[in-house]
Amino acid sequence: MEMKKFLVGIFLIQSLTAFSQQEKHPSLIPSPTSVQWNKGMVDLNNCKTIFISDTVFHAEANLLQHMLAEKSITTKITAKHPTITSGIFIRRNTSLQEEAYELRAVSNRIEILVSTSHGLFNAIQTLQQLIHNNKVVSCFIQDQPAFALRGYMFDVGRNYQSMALLKQQIDVMAAYKLNAFHMHLTEHLAWRIESKIHPELTHASSMKRDAGKYYTFAELRFLKKYCESKHILFIPEIDMPGHSDAFKRAIGFDMQSPEGKKIVIDILDEFFREINPEYFHIGGDEVSYRDQNFLTDICKHLAVYGKKLIGWDPGGKLPDGVMHQMWNGNKKPLLNEISIDSRHLYLNHLDPLEGVSAVFNHIVLDTTAGNDQKFGAILCNWPDRKLATEMDGVKMNPVYPVMLAFAERTWRGGGFKNFTSDIGTKGDKKYQAFVEFENRLLDHQKTYFSQLPFPYVKQSNVDWTLIGPYQNQGNTNASFEPEQPVFFDTANLKRYQQVFGGTIWLKHFWYPMIGGHLKQPEDSITWYGYRSVYSETDCIKHAWIGFFNISRSNPTPTPPKDAWDYRNSQVWVNGQMIQPPHWTFPGRIPASDEEPLVDEGYEYREPTEIHLKKGWNRILVKAPIKDFSSSWQMQSKWMFTFVLID
Repeated sequence: MEMKKFLVGIFLIQSLTAFSQQEKHPSLIPSPTSVQWNKGMVDLNNCKTIFISDTVFHAEANLLQHMLAEKSITTKITAKHPTITSGIFIRRNTSLQEEAYELRAVSNRIEILVSTSHGLFNAIQTLQQLIHNNKVVSCFIQDQPAFALRGYMFDVGRNYQSMALLKQQIDVMAAYKLNAFHMHLTEHLAWRIESKIHPELTHASSMKRDAGKYYTFAELRFLKKYCESKHILFIPEIDMPGHSDAFKRAIGFDMQSPEGKKIVIDILDEFFREINPEYFHIGGDEVSYRDQNFLTDICKHLAVYGKKLIGWDPGGKLPDGVMHQMWNGNKKPLLNEISIDSRHLYLNHLDPLEGVSAVFNHIVLDTTAGNDQKFGAILCNWPDRKLATEMDGVKMNPVYPVMLAFAERTWRGGGFKNFTSDIGTKGDKKYQAFVEFENRLLDHQKTYFSQLPFPYVKQSNVDWTLIGPYQNQGNTNASFEPEQPVFFDTANLKRYQQVFGGTIWLKHFWYPMIGGHLKQPEDSITWYGYRSVYSETDCIKHAWIGFFNISRSNPTPTPPKDAWDYRNSQVWVNGQMIQPPHWTFPGRIPASDEEPLVDEGYEYREPTEIHLKKGWNRILVKAPIKDFSSSWQMQSKWMFTFVLID
């Protein structure tokens, strides 16, 4: 599908709405604060007029009118006092918060109460999800977000993205009530912002990837305006003084030198004259500070513009009043800081199944709802490695399924446990909450994302019996009882535990900060995962199978030839060993950030064919580990994924 077809917005072209198969009512994401479903329907074909109590709502009323026109419903907009009872009635209620709304569908009318145009925009996104065959089920919704800031970031410094693809992602953000687009514009590899006073910054010779590609001031102004039309904050980032080799190559000075700092200030002045953002991100991370006053001096200079500033934490010492965007799980929000949560919210480290469950579990800023200090969260996409195509940044990272989980959590608040992918077990609240959300997620996947990458399949019904541990003495080839043909006919299974999910983490590579399904993982151990699958007929099915989800932010070696991974992991179906893929680049050691990924991840390669017999089928996974030695390039990811897909 051509990219331009996305730009009308993913919902404006839909004639259906996502419906829960269990509840028989629309699947809403994010779930509203309060919903009361009633009997009856409102036929929008009878709602010919959109009444607005205040002309400030006119732009959003136009948006609603256009949305209805896409469904062949013709309406007129008026601010005159209504004399009829049918239609869509939009009124101001100043007691509601900025993004809050109330929506009532009853008889032959839709009533919407809001205090601001942003609240009305949010109500329209919900109304869009309520419409099915031009009708809306009778309901009463009261809704408002738990956190003020709910954002998404893409690193265009390392991998340039076209305006069309950026707009596509912004369209999806808006549909799910995210309200901040963070654009990481500068990096070691390239400087992506036009500069008229220092054009050498964007010269192809100064860039090491996507050479010569950058955003003009006109494009950035357009993008800012495009975000504003959808009530999304535009947050540009110029990372300083680190992540700035591109600056040094072009200018000839390091940012922390006196000459370099002066040039940075000149560039910032130019940027603020041209773009004038309300929020601005100064970066500040992953650099050795020779000039201890660098960030203080920069922020002091920018104070004249009266903007809201954000910096990375951990990073340099941020002056008072600068928001702290936390990216390391060891960091906790402090009372005297305005905090934004990005801990374990890096898409490039998440596989699709873990990503959805981990983000759904996440307790934003360690609290159930935000306040003036606990401001919100930003979901980050850092595909550090070179992308073969720009769409790989969305396709190889589970952007849209995780974005919907993130929208749910940041809008609703709450959560269950930080930094864990465990979906819980049947009978507990955590598991039941995930099942309910997953059903809505799958409804949206089917209804709204047929033309967009959406790597996700149902996993709450995937149960595993983990059998072990077996001491392998460091020999990952060692075989144990579960591999014997008669084992499951005679086994008492005294050493096992029950777990659920499509991706099972035996030990996370950031353990113990991030937990897995084993409470206390040990090395030199082999575990087995076992489950039974029923099939009505003999058939060929497809499965996602993987044992090492490659993070897209470091040059991880590719799997060796004729093997699933470097640990001798294996999988059998009915005793038949399933062969690994024929990797395009097997055993690429050391890999390079300039070598794009091709088929290393189960979610973006062809799924594996397996044969199921009629009746019950036995799935057995072997997951050994030698030791927990790890490096940034070869992380100790002890995990496996096996899930059937349609």
